[in-house]
Amino acid sequence: MKKITPFLFLLTTLLSYSQEKIKIESVLQDIIKQFPTARDFTISPTQDEAYFTAQGYSGELSTIIKVIKKKGIWSTPEIAPFSGQFKDMEAMFSPDGLKLYFVSNRPLKNTDIVIKDYDIWYIERSGISANWSSPKNIGSPINTNEDEFYPSVAKNGNLYFTSTITTKTKGKDDIFVSELKQNQYTDPKSLSTAINSDGYEYNSYIAPDESFLIFGAYKRKDGLGSGDLYISHKDNQGNWSMSKNLGNKINSDKMDYCPFYDFKNQKLYFTSKRNTIKETTESSRDLKQLLETMNSYENGLSRVYSVLLRL
Repeated sequence: MKKITPFLFLLTTLLSYSQEKIKIESVLQDIIKQFPTARDFTISPTQDEAYFTAQGYSGELSTIIKVIKKKGIWSTPEIAPFSGQFKDMEAMFSPDGLKLYFVSNRPLKNTDIVIKDYDIWYIERSGISANWSSPKNIGSPINTNEDEFYPSVAKNGNLYFTSTITTKTKGKDDIFVSELKQNQYTDPKSLSTAINSDGYEYNSYIAPDESFLIFGAYKRKDGLGSGDLYISHKDNQGNWSMSKNLGNKINSDKMDYCPFYDFKNQKLYFTSKRNTIKETTESSRDLKQLLETMNSYENGLSRVYSVLLRL
């Protein structure tokens, strides 16, 4: 019989308890419902600044939206100052809130208008109340001639992201890490088979201390129908545990993706295309009821949700 360490037992107990008590909630429903779809969500450590991606029904438009909380009330949404011209998405705060990473197909020079492949960019500020800088391309060796997506950074600067590069991978899309050493990023490495497979892995969120990684994987054997969220933990030797599906209390039979974990409130944010609309009803709907049903939050379009989850 395998010996279970106290830490592993505690972690398993907490996760199981969270799964039993789980309640999925909509996020900024009145704000997000103003847009056809929402792709992702990130909130500052001070809990008063948030960004999400608003997209067209077919993804033909992709713009990062900013909201600010003042006196407990979220502001009217506005296009983030660095977004609105090209296809931008997947904003992600650094743990200290002084950098905001995002993905864009914008040209490297702001004098050009010809789009390129998707790269990782960032803006930074000297303090929480300071102004943001102009967007900066993170450059090589992270960005390549292929697409890079969903940047997430640990406290030590190590950057985790998804890449469509066809070399040094274990399958289709892989999750990579580039370590920050002496203020320089190392060549990205595909994470182990505990996380990556011969299929599609995407949208990874790394804990600030790199103790766990939450990510999406598409149509695995233990999946619930489409893309699911998984979790893997890192041990003291730097090895990742075999990833586990977060279960049907969080994942749906539709696409679930774009995780972000808020440590202050022990809350997991994620995007889902879940749909609770019933095909038939006991009686006919009138036009008002029909429109209300079609425009409900859980209508199969990408929306942002949250759940209390102690990790």
